Amino acid sequence: MEKRINFYEKAGNAMRPLFSLGAYLAKSKVEQTLLDLISLRVSQINGCAYCLDMHAQDLLEAGETGQRLFVLDAWRETPFYTDRERAALAWAESLTKLQDNHVPNAVYEEVRNHFSDEELVDLTMSVIAINSYNRINIAFGVQAGTYKPGMHATLLQ
Repeated sequence: MEKRINFYEKAGNAMRPLFSLGAYLAKSKVEQTLLDLISLRVSQINGCAYCLDMHAQDLLEAGETGQRLFVLDAWRETPFYTDRERAALAWAESLTKLQDNHVPNAVYEEVRNHFSDEELVDLTMSVIAINSYNRINIAFGVQAGTYKPGMHATLLQ
């Protein structure tokens, strides 16, 4: 991917609401590792190399196993994820793909079995946020390989 413009430098004010959402999510009752796992999966779907690199590094830094990261794209066919994680992954995929312009009732019912109302809102906002970041990074050619764990922490304050 060719770098186009430094969107974050040129449009910092436009990014503030998204950074505020990230700060809110950093305090969520939903585990940060689960939010990062969701961000990694959504970034796989969308093909955002920068976000794939970032969230994989953050997850490894937090102690996630390579095995779970390597097979995330095939999470349904592996025994490596909890029922809660599976429900969150299905929810994230449904919100990202929005097939037939809706989220299937079965996916909604399953995620409701594992998340409180507040957690489900946070999970949904996390999916919205990563989809936004993916689209910004892809549109403006943000390069993978420059991220270091924790480097965006000041944006969440």
